[in-house]
Amino acid sequence: MSANMVVGLGQQVMWLVVKLAGPVLLFGLVVGVVMSIFQATTQIQEPALAFIPKMAAVMAALLLFGPWMLTNLVDFTQNILGHLMSFVQ
Repeated sequence: MSANMVVGLGQQVMWLVVKLAGPVLLFGLVVGVVMSIFQATTQIQEPALAFIPKMAAVMAALLLFGPWMLTNLVDFTQNILGHLMSFVQ
């Protein structure tokens, strides 16, 4: 296995991580910013008020994007296992 193959495989893995984590983190970020603005305008400083909606948004994102995430992960795994002999040599 050459260095170029290792670097290419690492790039594919990092891109897959960004693709899979991006939507979930984006949902959490948007809800967190909205809740922070709400807390700043109403001067309510309750930590649970920000935590519970973010947790719900992350769970909703996982439910919404879960099948797509699983499909991407399975495709990547099948690609890796399909080319396993080229990695061994």
